[in-house]
Amino acid sequence: MALPSDNETWVIEKGDRIIQKKARSGFENLTPWESLVYCLWVADYGMRNAGDLETAKDIYADFQSIAQQAAKKLSLPLTHESFSMAQHTLEEKYFDRFDAICNEIKSAEPRELRGRD
Repeated sequence: MALPSDNETWVIEKGDRIIQKKARSGFENLTPWESLVYCLWVADYGMRNAGDLETAKDIYADFQSIAQQAAKKLSLPLTHESFSMAQHTLEEKYFDRFDAICNEIKSAEPRELRGRD
């Protein structure tokens, strides 16, 4: 079994922090950046554990449209384009785009959230 990449670890760690905040405060109290990371975590969970996005939809049915909206709001073109794809296309291209998506999202992390892990 391959060791997780830095970006896989980042999604898991940031995702965990955001999942805890969501449980305490509700999804509506997440920032757009946190909502986007949560949606990426949901997509990543589905792709790595089931090999598709159906499992992701079982966790959070609107993950793809919310990610698309948040990426647009945060001016993240690659992430917006990726989550705007048809589900089957995103499934096909997910792992090829994963590191670039993570890097783009990381670059938009609000200063006040950095280093909280």
